[in-house]
Amino acid sequence: MTPEFTSKLIPGIAMLILGVLEALGGLYINDRRTKNDFTIELISLVTLPTFIQPGIYFVVILVMGIAFPSGEDYFISANILWHFLALLIFDDLTQYWWHRISHANKTMWKLHRPHHVVEEMGVLVTYRNAILYYALMPGIWFSAVLVYMGMGYAYLLYIPFKLVVILLAHSNTKWDRFLYKYRILAPVAWVIERVISTPSTHFAHHGLTAEDGVSHPNGNYGNLLFIWDVIFGTAKITRKYPTTFGAWNRIKEPWYVQLLFPIIRSKDPRSELHSIKTNNDYDPSVDYKEFNR
Repeated sequence: MTPEFTSKLIPGIAMLILGVLEALGGLYINDRRTKNDFTIELISLVTLPTFIQPGIYFVVILVMGIAFPSGEDYFISANILWHFLALLIFDDLTQYWWHRISHANKTMWKLHRPHHVVEEMGVLVTYRNAILYYALMPGIWFSAVLVYMGMGYAYLLYIPFKLVVILLAHSNTKWDRFLYKYRILAPVAWVIERVISTPSTHFAHHGLTAEDGVSHPNGNYGNLLFIWDVIFGTAKITRKYPTTFGAWNRIKEPWYVQLLFPIIRSKDPRSELHSIKTNNDYDPSVDYKEFNR
């Protein structure tokens, strides 16, 4: 079994296990997901690792090979800890800012919107984003450059760990409840919830409105590391879970509109995805307001 295969297998197994646990817990029975939602989730799950990421790596390696051939494996002899630090900064930190900007910019929000319109959390929510959201994500491009420059082995160790943490943060299993249950684990819980994303902190990001005292839709942006939120002042930790999820404009366009916007746009003029700019665009400065259908 090659390291490349193992690196892809680990998050795949984690998703399968979490999906089964969620199913046994009743998540997919009489839930709020439609066939359209499942289609978005399954297509997103396939396109990112099969087309988008390999495509970016192909372009980067091709261009780097032509423009900067001496850079190939340039850092291969550096200590692997430096490799991990570079990946945390150029992949995870840039993804934090990419994610944060997508909640502050009305156009960027439209590419990230599929991730938030679903009204229930679960492991399948993890990869819900428009194709362009991932295709333009700086972290993937930077990671490809770092791999070209000799950090490929560290990447094969880093990426499954990151993906498993992100899958766990979206999972309806709410594994972190165990940490909050026993007083003896309080110091461990305090550290973990400030270092990595957990269901409690990430569910808060998906909550509909901060009016419930738990949700934090304009914060808790961290992917692997939650400490970015702590450092940049966007963290909210309550050890509770919102009961209502979603986004202000809940019009659920067909899967191909949500995933292929702005190439394909909604025919509904009330929809944010009707055009690059509409009268119903999400306003990131407003936590929540009723949407008039």
